[in-house]
Amino acid sequence: CLSLAAVVAGGSSEARFSVHAGLTPSCDTIDQIKALDRFCEVPHEGAMCDLLWSDPEDISGGWGISPRGAGYIFGSEIVHQFTNANNVKQITRSHQLVMTGYREMFDKRLVTVWSAPN
Repeated sequence: CLSLAAVVAGGSSEARFSVHAGLTPSCDTIDQIKALDRFCEVPHEGAMCDLLWSDPEDISGGWGISPRGAGYIFGSEIVHQFTNANNVKQITRSHQLVMTGYREMFDKRLVTVWSAPN
């Protein structure tokens, strides 16, 4: 069973939180994410689902309804809160097509990497 997320260079000023898709309103800290039971089918809702389906968007405020039908959309405020609370420089993720190969958002605190844009 694979991890839901990982911290790269943890404990340094260059720490990155790496996740497939995005964040979840159910977990404010990386320790809460580590405590999730990942030995199960991916549920249709909840923290595990959110980590695999949520996407960043240029929205104001907190969380929004995802057009995917699973997970949430989240904006700069959520990313800044999460990176500050967890002492990470950046959130790295994939899960969304980016024609240029990568896209930085929210003062470079989040980057989406897509290795096959064509």
